[in-house]
This record gives sequence, C-alpha cells and structure tokens, in this order.
Amino acid sequence: MTLANGFILAGLGIFSGLLAGMFGIGGGVVLVPIIKTFGYAPVQAVATSSLAIILTSVSGSIQNWRMGHLNLRRVLLLGLPSLITAQFGALIASNIPAYFLLIAFACFLIVNIFLTNWRKRISTRYRERTQPTMNPTAARIVTGGIAGLLAGLFGIGGGVIMVPLQMFLLGETIKVSIQTSLGVIVLTSISACLGHAYQGNVLWLEGIILGLGGLLGAQISTRFLPKLPDRIVGFGFNLLLAILAFYTFWLAWQS
Repeated sequence: MTLANGFILAGLGIFSGLLAGMFGIGGGVVLVPIIKTFGYAPVQAVATSSLAIILTSVSGSIQNWRMGHLNLRRVLLLGLPSLITAQFGALIASNIPAYFLLIAFACFLIVNIFLTNWRKRISTRYRERTQPTMNPTAARIVTGGIAGLLAGLFGIGGGVIMVPLQMFLLGETIKVSIQTSLGVIVLTSISACLGHAYQGNVLWLEGIILGLGGLLGAQISTRFLPKLPDRIVGFGFNLLLAILAFYTFWLAWQS
C-alpha cells in the first residue's frame, strides 16, 4: 500500500464515520465497494470493512454514552443474538464465488434505498414511543439476528435494518433506535471481524487506517451533521447508494 493510498483510505474512513453518526450505520455500504476498488478480493473488502467499523462505531457510541444517550441494556439485548449470526454470515461470505458476493451486495444497496424510505415513514408515524407490535424478546432476537448476519456477510454494521425494526417491532423512537443501533454495531462488527480473521480475510493495516478516519468522522457527525435538513441528507444518501449499487454491479460483471 502506497502513502497516497493510505491518505485516500483515511479520507474514506472519515466519510464512513460521518455516515455512522448521522444514520446510525457503520459505514460499510460505502467502505466495501471502495476497498474493492483498490484491487482486493470482495471477501477481503467485507472483512476489512468489519474491522474499520469497530473503531467507527466505538467512537460514536462513546460520544453517545458521554452525552447520556446510550442504554447498555438495550444494546446487550439486541447484540447477543447478532454475535452468533455474524459468524454464519462470515462463513457464507468466505465460501461463495466473488462475483456472487458482489451481486448480492449490490442488490442489498438497492434494498437500502427502500429501507431508508421505510424508516422515514415509520419515524413520521412513531414520533413518540409506542407499544411493541411483537413480543419484545422475539423482536430483539429477530432484529439482532438479521443485523449480525448482514454484518458477517456484507461487512456492514446492520444499522440500516436495525433502526426501522426497533421502531416498528419494539415501539422505540427514531432517536433511541439510532443510538442503540450504533452501540449494537460495536458487537456485530467485532463478531464479524473475528469470524473473518479466522478465515484469513482481514487486511489489518488498511482496516485500521479506515477505522481511525472513522473515529474522527463519527465525532464530527454526532455533534454537527444532524443539524442539516433531513431532505438534503436523505436525498444525498439515496443517490450515493444508487451510484454504489451501479458501480458494484459493474465490478461483479468485470469479475
């Protein structure tokens, strides 16, 4: 890895950290296709993204904890199921063809656009805490389990699915859901990273550089970026997902 690539990776890490604090996600939706651009295998991109997300999510969660916005009990109840399913995701990612993993990731990016819009509709409907629509224990197993599987399979934190499911199934407000999601991502990314490390997929130096950049980005976003208009932020995020999906499909075609 050249010095120039190191600076580029740090900048991308900062950008992923901004997304983490703003949307309650780990930033993997951005990191995976970008890491692949540097010539690494898709499974290496997924694994290294998991490592970077550990540092990013820890940074944002510490900031939320200092501000008194992090409920550790909620985090643990959601995070425990994800520790198991993340291992399954890492195992699947390590044993499927590279082009298929890229296609699946591109499809997931498109689904993310619909999930983001779904979250907006739910946040409008559930402005205040409501009664759970499902047994809370079952809801936490489902939510945390899906997030962990996605973390291991795609190198993401899983926040994009955790936030709307917490609001819909558990009756949480969007603010609490985002803060809890970022805390759970710490657990999902650690579990996914360990699973990929066992398979020999993690690029340690690249992941640490990305993660350190994410530390800075998450600190900035948790303080300042929520002040931006929701419409502008949402449009920009959806446009980014569409571009990355198209680019990832192209990478799969090249493979």
